[in-house]
Amino acid sequence: MVNDWLLRAAGSYNQRSRESRDDYAAILLMPVDTLYSIIDWTFRSLPDEILVGIDPNLELPHPIGVDEEFTGADFQSGLFAGQGYVLGKPHLVNRGDSFSVHHVPEEWIDDSFAEDRGSRGGRFTHWIHSHPNAVAVPSGADADAAQWTEGCDMILGVRFSPEGSLPWFDEVGGRRRELSTRDSADYKPGYLSSLPSIGRASTGHSIHGLEIIAFHRSGLGVNLIITDSRGLPINPNLNP
Repeated sequence: MVNDWLLRAAGSYNQRSRESRDDYAAILLMPVDTLYSIIDWTFRSLPDEILVGIDPNLELPHPIGVDEEFTGADFQSGLFAGQGYVLGKPHLVNRGDSFSVHHVPEEWIDDSFAEDRGSRGGRFTHWIHSHPNAVAVPSGADADAAQWTEGCDMILGVRFSPEGSLPWFDEVGGRRRELSTRDSADYKPGYLSSLPSIGRASTGHSIHGLEIIAFHRSGLGVNLIITDSRGLPINPNLNP
């Protein structure tokens, strides 16, 4: 069950998505239940990374009015596969280190086409992977893997302690989007270093912050919107 913290954080995230809509070429709608499952798998797998595949729900097009509310001046129609449809059910595909997580297990891949589909075999339209104790900004390996993605790639960054061999580095370039309960007026990039614990994973790690972004293989940013099961954006008025 999705908790109140995540609903409030989703509302705050959507408010920033609306305010920055002119910075993105397209939008992508993710149900909050899907996000909750991905976060739960991430926490259960720390300090490893996870890879999750998602197809669009072709029975759930964007609700009327959502595109008009969240798309900006640089919107591009037909940018990626599944554009215009809400994300469907997530599938946990792999768990491992940053060097191996993008590789889909052999049983997921049709061997006759594997070489033409990259390490992830083109099994799903969209992909999201976690960045344990790393910001949600694509690495070189992430950008390479995304070249085989027909839809969008997403990254979930998680800051936790104890850090172990994965210290947090805040001085990283790129556009970052935090998932938090703070109002957009209070949002300041880099303030994660002063956050108290917002929860504890089943692995025993204390969670201090979350970030999530979406991007296209061309390098263009995609504006992520967190929705209810019908594809309607979570209301920012849920914020305290």
